[in-house]
Amino acid sequence: MVAAALTPLKSQAQLSSQPLNLPKYDYQPIHFGFLIGLNSADFRIKKVADFNLLDSVYFIESGPVAGINLGILSNLRIGRHFDLRFLPTLSFDQRNLTYGLVYRDSASANTVKRIESTYLEFPILLKFKSDRVNNYRAYVIAGFKYGIDMVSQAKVRQLDKDIVKLKRNDYGYEIGFGFDFYLTYFKFSPEIKMYTGLRNLLSPDSAIYSTPIESLSAKTFTISLCFE
Repeated sequence: MVAAALTPLKSQAQLSSQPLNLPKYDYQPIHFGFLIGLNSADFRIKKVADFNLLDSVYFIESGPVAGINLGILSNLRIGRHFDLRFLPTLSFDQRNLTYGLVYRDSASANTVKRIESTYLEFPILLKFKSDRVNNYRAYVIAGFKYGIDMVSQAKVRQLDKDIVKLKRNDYGYEIGFGFDFYLTYFKFSPEIKMYTGLRNLLSPDSAIYSTPIESLSAKTFTISLCFE
């Protein structure tokens, strides 16, 4: 019975005696790193009020496609539990808009419009971190993100007059969570974030693929790996 009673104490002692990696890391006022990630970009679609009265389009759906993110990271320590982070990122996104069309002979068909974007993004995020437990900690993150689509204007100049034209700039808020793992030589942080765009990205146009839509706003799910 004595051995059984001492077992939890022995395990706790072993846990507390685990050597700390990078013990002074969190006291640095500023540090840097980089990130790579996978994203799933999509649209929130708001149709025009008289959509059901249209005689050419009977449905519109948005489908996400996987993309990649590459960025650099700057972290400013502002307290024991808070950091301010700036993460300029290059994001390669694709979203598919599927239209159900009805033709004059009553025949129907589905048409997919691929919308490819290359965003230069500028997120400013506040990170709230838990106390460190040995070589890991959890955190949540939230803030504002502004993006510039480096492809949208080139798309407007394409010969396809029926493209869905988007505005070049976007902005919105981003929230997420992750875990810091302190390794021997660096800190590794897997992170999950959700971005919600606040701007209507649809550029006014009389094309058949734009007129049934009142607004398009972005939503993006991202899984990132941060190395600091």
